Amino acid sequence: MSGAAGPLISLAAAAAQEKATEQDAEIQPNFLGFAGAFLAGQTADVDNDTGHAIEFYRKALEFDPENGDIKQRLMVALFTDGRFDEGIVLARELKDDPAVAQVSNLALMVEATTKREYRKAASLIKPDENNPIDILLNTLLKAWTEYGDSRGNEGMKSILALEGPPWYPVFTRYHAGAMALAMGNKAEARKHFTDLIADPQGGGAAPDTYIRGLMALAAMEAREGNTRAALDALAKGEDFSPSYAPLAALRQQIEEGGKPETGMKTAQQGAAAAFFTLGSALNRDGAEETVAVYLQFARVLDPSDAATLVILGGLKERLGKTEDAIAIYEAVPETSPMRRVSELQLGLALADLDRGDEAKEHLKALIAADPKDVRSYLAYGSVVSVEKDYAEMARTYEKAISVIGPTPTRNDWNLFFQAGIANERLKQWPKAEAHFKRALELYPDQPQVMNYLGYSWIDMNMNLEEGMDLIRAAVDLRPNDGYIVDSLGWAHYRLGQYEDAVRELERAVELKPADPTINDHLGDAYWRVGRELEATFQWKRALADEPDADLKPKIELKLSEGLPAAAPEVPAAANGAIKAGDTSL
Repeated sequence: MSGAAGPLISLAAAAAQEKATEQDAEIQPNFLGFAGAFLAGQTADVDNDTGHAIEFYRKALEFDPENGDIKQRLMVALFTDGRFDEGIVLARELKDDPAVAQVSNLALMVEATTKREYRKAASLIKPDENNPIDILLNTLLKAWTEYGDSRGNEGMKSILALEGPPWYPVFTRYHAGAMALAMGNKAEARKHFTDLIADPQGGGAAPDTYIRGLMALAAMEAREGNTRAALDALAKGEDFSPSYAPLAALRQQIEEGGKPETGMKTAQQGAAAAFFTLGSALNRDGAEETVAVYLQFARVLDPSDAATLVILGGLKERLGKTEDAIAIYEAVPETSPMRRVSELQLGLALADLDRGDEAKEHLKALIAADPKDVRSYLAYGSVVSVEKDYAEMARTYEKAISVIGPTPTRNDWNLFFQAGIANERLKQWPKAEAHFKRALELYPDQPQVMNYLGYSWIDMNMNLEEGMDLIRAAVDLRPNDGYIVDSLGWAHYRLGQYEDAVRELERAVELKPADPTINDHLGDAYWRVGRELEATFQWKRALADEPDADLKPKIELKLSEGLPAAAPEVPAAANGAIKAGDTSL
């Protein structure tokens, strides 16, 4: 399991074959032979459809029960899907297979740790890995098994002696602090946690771990009666991650005299934290399989850890497993500071399943429960914007703006931006423009706002030079954002600068090849410069990419008749760079 940023094991050679069609993936396993089941399993695997992959691999094993490649893939799929008890059976068989020895032995280590068989667990951890991620993980896991075996001092020495890349300290300081605290050595815990939070730049390598250590220190100080020290620690966290809901929840608990939990107390929780800290740090595109296995192992060891559940739920959403994500969000303990985050994500997940009414009721209840939490307004506003209920969207964001009061900060720029979008869609331009300008006052170089305001001015034939300057500046800030590059190209088009439009729109299509609006724009530009055959190709491509219902008939008309001699008036909302529902929590 070395090279954790990539797959856990290589797919067999057949994975290089042409990918099966979606219809193939829907074939029932019982109707497939070995080759069909194997290929269908690999196709589902590549698509992160672990449920179907498991079915197909099991069918293939019926024909070839000793096939090691299939057993490897099945085991990893089971662990990825959270089916630990089934996967561990294969792990016992494959523990000596070098292709999957790391993941097999980690699984067996997890099983032994849950049974408090700490010496057995330690014996399953292989110290001779040469990948820095595996070295770090194995060292942390072994240290926590030593803690469980009443040898915490040895475990602490192992953590503190670990040397490696410059991103190691955020992990070693956190785990050293957590272990010292679990052993009752609060002075040493304070030292390691303080060293951790004094290095926010290093914390950027693993933001979730940095915040976790900071919250552990704040909770420890609060339980010791050091309220000022606890709040000072939280302030550093608020600088590092503004508007992070769990920090606000912990601050409220401490200010009200509460005694928050301080962190890990058992070896199982410590081992779970090792998997969590590495998994959350690796949580990016291309590492989904590794991250899912790490987080699922963490969940086996510590089933109610809220941070693990929230990140695992987010990963499931990213992989299109929204129902699974909802079930995970619902499992977050109600007493956890992470509960509100999970509730917000749950509401957005309901909307993703086209359960809009449920989503809105859920999110409105969250707003009512805490009217000062602007994240609730952002979540609710994003749902109503997808439904194109711009009046409700405007009311929502303007209410949020009133909640933050007369002195908004840079972090509030998105409230004004979204309020501006809603009012622009309602054709309330003076209000929209005021909101956009206020967003730029708070965040002067925000490319989304610069792009939207600049394009809107050009579309309305006003402030043309200033508008183009804003869009060009947005492109300079985000040269690889296809939507913003499209906006520059479409602005050139609206000004009749068709050759310039073609140049920029070709680049936008390279960045976002499957976007129907951008392909449609490029088709229009090609037509205007006399490249009519290429224009027709782009319009057909736009149709194939499933455009919105209001755009589809316009493209069909252009395919039938081409463009008229005079350029038609294009409404501002047609610009591909404008995404009304683009909010971030």
